[in-house]
Amino acid sequence: MKILVTGFDPFGGERINPAIESVKKLPDTILGADIIKLEIPTVIGKSLDKIKEAVKKESPDVVLSIGQAGGRSDITVERVGINIDDCRIKDNEGNQPIDTPVVKDGPAAYFVTIPIKAIVEKLRTKGIPASVSNSAGTFICNHVCYGVAHLAASSKKPMKSGFIHIPFLPEQVTDKPPLTPSMALDTIVHGITLAIEAIIENDTDIKVSGGKIC
Repeated sequence: MKILVTGFDPFGGERINPAIESVKKLPDTILGADIIKLEIPTVIGKSLDKIKEAVKKESPDVVLSIGQAGGRSDITVERVGINIDDCRIKDNEGNQPIDTPVVKDGPAAYFVTIPIKAIVEKLRTKGIPASVSNSAGTFICNHVCYGVAHLAASSKKPMKSGFIHIPFLPEQVTDKPPLTPSMALDTIVHGITLAIEAIIENDTDIKVSGGKIC
């Protein structure tokens, strides 16, 4: 098995992004699966273009994308990507599309195909806070979540896709309001490693509650 894991470069005025920093520290193999690590730009369009190039070259079985969600306190496994770019801030090249589809004439949304609840349960049993998220936002994380799912749906070869959001690193919150959540890099790396193990171990998802009231 071959798993492509992507992480974004820093954005929004931050000097570091835990997404790419955690991806860099992943093992090269996990439970016998080859882990391919890819840094992608926080740029509309170009992020997906780089992933498409890697998919064409490597032909992975799974594409797992990692993104920073500043303000979240746990590792959140996304359930769905929606076909909209509605950027509250500019990307790293100054683009700020508003109410623009990720894929023209594409479906309104895609559910990811990795076992989201199996991932959450595995992380929790190992003492790492985790939950299912029902919104990847409308910035570049959702852009990639939806775009890779569309790429997988259009592929002749079966390919799973998924997206995981991670919190700020402790060093990112020193200049932010008190009690802004963060998580140590080693904990994030361990969490993503466990998530990949769950992907390898579960062809289908487990049936447990992961819903939210609102």
